[in-house]
Amino acid sequence: MSRNAMSPQQRKIPELLAPAGSMGAFRAAVAAGADAVYLSGKQFGARKFAQNFSDEEIRKAIAYAHARGVRVYVTVNILIHDREIPGVAKYLVQLYAMGADAVLVQDPAVAVLAREIVPGLVLHASTQLTIHNADGVRWAHGLGFSRVVLARELPLSEIVQIARETEDTGVGLEVFAHGALCYSYSGQCLLSSVIGGRSGNRGMCAQPCRKKYSLVTADIDKFGRPTGANEVPLQEQYLLSPKDLCTYREIPRLVNSPVTSLKIEGRMKSPEYVAIVVSTYRRALDAAAAGTFVPDKAVERDLVLAFNREFTRGYLFGDRNEKLMGRDRPDNRGLRIGTVARYDHSRRTVTISPNQPITLHPGDGLLFSLPNHPAAAWGYALNSEPDVQKEGIVLAVPRPVLEGAQVFLTSSQDLAARARQITAQAPADLRHPVPVDMVASVAADGHLTLAGTIHPRGKEPVAVENTSDLHLVPARSHPLLKEQLAAQLAKTGGTPFVIADLALLYDGTLFTPVSGINRVRREFFARAEEILVTASRPGPEDVKAAELRLGRFIAKYPASSSHSTPIPQKIPDRRISICLFADSYESVDAGIRAGAEIICFEPCGFPYPKGKDADAEKARVEVVIRSALETCRAHNSRLIWKLPRITRQAEIDAIRSLLPRLHAAGLGGCMVENPGIAFAVAAAAPGLTLAGSCALNVFNAETVRVFTRLPFGMLLLSPELSGSEIAELVRAVRLKGDGPKLAVFVQGNIETMVTEDCLRAVINKCRRTSGSCKNTRWLGIRDETGHLFPVRIDDACRSHIFNAAETCLVDAVPELVQSGVDAIAIDARGRPAAYAGEMVRIYRDAITLAAQKPDVHVRDFAALKDRVKAISLGGITAGHYTRGLKEE
Repeated sequence: MSRNAMSPQQRKIPELLAPAGSMGAFRAAVAAGADAVYLSGKQFGARKFAQNFSDEEIRKAIAYAHARGVRVYVTVNILIHDREIPGVAKYLVQLYAMGADAVLVQDPAVAVLAREIVPGLVLHASTQLTIHNADGVRWAHGLGFSRVVLARELPLSEIVQIARETEDTGVGLEVFAHGALCYSYSGQCLLSSVIGGRSGNRGMCAQPCRKKYSLVTADIDKFGRPTGANEVPLQEQYLLSPKDLCTYREIPRLVNSPVTSLKIEGRMKSPEYVAIVVSTYRRALDAAAAGTFVPDKAVERDLVLAFNREFTRGYLFGDRNEKLMGRDRPDNRGLRIGTVARYDHSRRTVTISPNQPITLHPGDGLLFSLPNHPAAAWGYALNSEPDVQKEGIVLAVPRPVLEGAQVFLTSSQDLAARARQITAQAPADLRHPVPVDMVASVAADGHLTLAGTIHPRGKEPVAVENTSDLHLVPARSHPLLKEQLAAQLAKTGGTPFVIADLALLYDGTLFTPVSGINRVRREFFARAEEILVTASRPGPEDVKAAELRLGRFIAKYPASSSHSTPIPQKIPDRRISICLFADSYESVDAGIRAGAEIICFEPCGFPYPKGKDADAEKARVEVVIRSALETCRAHNSRLIWKLPRITRQAEIDAIRSLLPRLHAAGLGGCMVENPGIAFAVAAAAPGLTLAGSCALNVFNAETVRVFTRLPFGMLLLSPELSGSEIAELVRAVRLKGDGPKLAVFVQGNIETMVTEDCLRAVINKCRRTSGSCKNTRWLGIRDETGHLFPVRIDDACRSHIFNAAETCLVDAVPELVQSGVDAIAIDARGRPAAYAGEMVRIYRDAITLAAQKPDVHVRDFAALKDRVKAISLGGITAGHYTRGLKEE
């Protein structure tokens, strides 16, 4: 290949980004044509159950990839504890020295550490940061991110708009193109965490979304709890299980979009899966770039066979409801190959009537499933040759099969063989062979010297020279011809190189065994690969500078995070505040009268700009907020407008239209749940104070420091922190200065998921703009253990799923006061005023007890706990406050 020829990649088609959970999958991704591969080390990665890579394996993987023109991104995409900050800082320097092309980051603290310690390390914002609007991209740019992996819920039209609005930042936009979908917005899912202590934000997700749930409706009592619950009769049992994403047919649209990178999900998948899927998308991208792409049913069949839960085009291309969800089964569907026409009891064989040409082999996986009875499906591995007869394919089976059962091929020996063939292909067939200009000269004394210039993709040429000890000698009879020597030197098998130009200075009169020439050639290419890999790493001076900055950081850090540092005592006359989350004026009024100093008001019917009544609805909500503002002012309480957790661009525009008037009317601030809306509010209403909810995932003191770049007056800490971790975080913040007020969620059913899927649409067809979800019965989902999780549908038809039991930290109030926490938060959204008022009174009594009697007897708080239990929904739990998260 001439280095001047234009490759598809030079036509600026999107990068193809492949997953690797093991070294085998990594090599498969490179061989299959990936432009870049993302992987994780043994620590700090969001797929802890994958095989993953040791430090030495990462070093080898980077060298292997760079020698072949492929980039490597390493995931550091979990939330980080304060105690882990020094270790993460060291890890970032290690990855930089290894030559990692970028790191994927969830925790903003990691981004700031990288900018301060390793400014040369490229940062990509993980989808775990839940960035879903243009303002979020701008916020990420301000932190030093050069790329953002957008939320999977965005349609391509919004992505195009985001790209247009952020073009000046130069930030690249990455989207998922194939693989498993999360049910919740990534970074906002706590369901695995609250059920079993395995947090997706720490790489430990147990995938409870793939479990069985039933849908429940009910009436409510005066405290907003379900009564007379009725299970909705449904055939589907896997209510939270999405289909798998497949955008193969839409590749031309993605090629013509402003998307920088197409990401394939699958770090838990096999090397064979990676080989098939990556090679499929590689060919599709190249064909689309050439204008020759035509969907191929045989190729789609390979994708189905590789793994599928049925395919969807995803939110990216407008699929929703039944087009997106696979609620009947959560596992691999395989490829439907026919129907059981007959079962022979005596021979224990089935005759399959195929629906397409198919060849089966021993070792293939088969599944038998009856329509409308997915739970009765069963499968086995074929252990004998099938008998192909005129009436169908006859197979030996280990158990009886009913006629009419559908037959699926779930694993294919043919496909596995082709995957191995892809992985084993010659370097010349790789996506990015590195061109080399070689100059070979034979001196007068017969000494052979090889020199040349390497032309790595997207980088400056690199010179290479290797002096050999080989001397050609005068030929006795048959000299080594110039053409023969050239042919031997041009061989590049087993290397990542291809000869672009060969200049040979030799008169063709000498001789040496071919084995000697081959040895010299191998030594040259080994030296070339070594030089190429070294050139892709930062220089020794840059690494040394990073190590010096790391040393200075580590030397200062223990002073602000040591457990031996005494916890600052609370000033006696300084009271801890109660912050009440409410969604009705009645609850606001009840909470204020009971003693809540701060009200976070999220009025029902937020004016999403849809339909002809949008302006009227917006005006109505403004009136409600103003009324609540007057009530708060009359009782010396502060009203904060709580904004939605997900704020797409149209919703941000609606918020901006109301902010100036409400700010002028005395609004005390806005509570935000994603960085984008925080950035937007700060720009739209200078001087307005921000409060941050639990959704910001504030997990350590460094993240608090990040958010002080915006006008945050209060931050709620992550509900996944234990009591000791909260105390450690508060201590670290206070030792570096006052910072914003720090609050802890102490009471309510914590929000575990937010999803674009409307669960009420499972019962009634969703019209989205009709308001049909309003004024309907209480909704929940029940798991197989009987726990009932409340569900609320907002005005954008998003489902919010809450924990089955209420968090209750009433007996921890003395500890929280002692730790230096400024406020405690009670969530009364979805509950009536009676609940809001009584719960505020209970915690007001707890604060009074803690102040009056530092060594208060356990019985005093047990009585308060009993009062909580009497009005709680689903019982109470201390959550992670006492037990923390599981780490293994």
